[in-house]
Amino acid sequence: MLIAQLTDIHLGFHPDDPSEFNRQRLDATVDALLAMERQPDLVLGTGDLTDHATPLSYSQLREALGRLPCPVHLIPGNHDLRAPLLEAFPSTPTADGFIQYSIEDAGSLRILMLDTLEDGRHGGGYCETRAAWLEARLSEQPDRPTLLVAHHPPIQTGIGWMTPGDSEPWIERITGVVSRHRNVVRLIAGHIHRSITTAWAGTAVTVVPSTAPQVALDLREIGRTPDQRHMIVAERPAFGLHLWNGRDLISHLGFGGPVQVLARYNEGMQPLVEHLLDERL
Repeated sequence: MLIAQLTDIHLGFHPDDPSEFNRQRLDATVDALLAMERQPDLVLGTGDLTDHATPLSYSQLREALGRLPCPVHLIPGNHDLRAPLLEAFPSTPTADGFIQYSIEDAGSLRILMLDTLEDGRHGGGYCETRAAWLEARLSEQPDRPTLLVAHHPPIQTGIGWMTPGDSEPWIERITGVVSRHRNVVRLIAGHIHRSITTAWAGTAVTVVPSTAPQVALDLREIGRTPDQRHMIVAERPAFGLHLWNGRDLISHLGFGGPVQVLARYNEGMQPLVEHLLDERL
């Protein structure tokens, strides 16, 4: 099972420009996925799908993602609104008024899509209702490997202006639920516009960088006085590739845009490949 993850697309950052920079970056990312010899079995869009949550931007998103030949599953981020998202993607499931649901047809892996959107808040939220839903889902198939998918990572990120507080109630709530279950193989998220991996709640968190421009990699603390540090940078648009081999989830990063090929599998590379294959136990 090969799962692609697109996050923090921020389509419609320039609402009056259908060929805006963020659309170009999304198209380059989709092109990269379509060019892969092994195609993803499904794509997860992990929030901040649009920048202003307008019906037009969700329509443009539907058009852009419609090029993908596999199923696409979405959750909201803090830049999204549930109503226009659901209007553009009406087959997206909900529960208790939140865009949260399970994906049951990913082979032996179960996927739980979580809704961490908290209206009016840039950071995440996860109320008692959502936590109860997650507790019930994790309890009903306790022996099935389960991947959690969210927009906001419930961790300290090291990036001062994008990291949550030390003891935010929503983080304590979701951490408490997950720590009681041993079937969670990973939580994957976005929001930070950077690649981050860390241990959490008896499992691990993988944060995938954005298709939109990235947050600058600066691990200094930040204060209330501007210090002219870089904040947003235009590195190459990125996507996650998560390979479930039936036992482990193995995560990679891919990038949109042109690449320079330095070697191909030809007769010159054959001895190295044969040597590496012979070394396998």
